[in-house]
This record gives sequence, C-alpha cells and structure tokens, in this order.
Amino acid sequence: MQPLNFPNYTFRVKNNENRTLIFDDIRKKFVVLTPEEWVRQHAVQFLIEDKGYPLSHINVEKQITLNGLKKRYDIVVFKPDGELDILVECKAPSVTISQSTFDQIAQYNFKLNANYLMVTNGLSHFYCKTDLVAEKYEFMQEIPDFSR
Repeated sequence: MQPLNFPNYTFRVKNNENRTLIFDDIRKKFVVLTPEEWVRQHAVQFLIEDKGYPLSHINVEKQITLNGLKKRYDIVVFKPDGELDILVECKAPSVTISQSTFDQIAQYNFKLNANYLMVTNGLSHFYCKTDLVAEKYEFMQEIPDFSR
C-alpha cells in the first residue's frame, strides 16, 4: 500500500485466500485491506496514538439511515459522557477531496450531530468545528486532543 501523510504505525497484516487483510483494533477482527481501509486504519491510529482518544471511545463502520437510505459512516469518536464528538470520513488516496465529500459528511452529521469533522484521503486532511445551529462548519488546523 502507498505511504500516507500520517506518522508511521505498526499494523497486523496477513494474506488469506489471495486477499490481504489488516487487523482492525476497533472491530477486533481482520478486514480486507482496500485503499480506503488503509486510510481508515491510519486515521484510527492517529486518533489513538497522536490525539489520545481511548480505543473504547471509537466506533468504526456502523450503519445509519438517512432519508430512508442505509449508509455507513467511517469513524466516530465519543466523549466520556457518550456524546458524539468527532465524525471522520475516509476516502481512498486516489479520491480527491471535493465539495461533494464535505456535502456527504455534512449530510451524515445532520443525523449524528458531531462537534468536529475530519475528512481525509490519507494524503490531505481537513478538520472542521461544526456550528449545528447555523448549519455550517469552520475549518481548523487540527482536530482537538482527547485531553482538551
């Protein structure tokens, strides 16, 4: 897999039936290593190792219903009180982050009401603070640490 714009992390990878699998610490199982999964696993490790979020506060690839359609978010991070804090959208490195990517995460956030958004393709990362009342987001230099 191609190098990403994240620190170097150690991953458990194995081959099974001509497929490469990577261990997901959140789901506690090996999953197929696609380019998007490569980015997702780096984003999870970034939140844990660099931002200090506990493993137990992170959820990966859960289904939600938006306008009657079943969708899956990539990563969410909860506060200690259970409130949803950060919503993360991951794309493969070959996918350019565009307005439609921000529209997608904003649509998810109308349902989830996260305080912060992170959008990444592994090469470019964007961080936003949401203003749910004004229905807008403000770009930031980085996502807050857990200890804030």
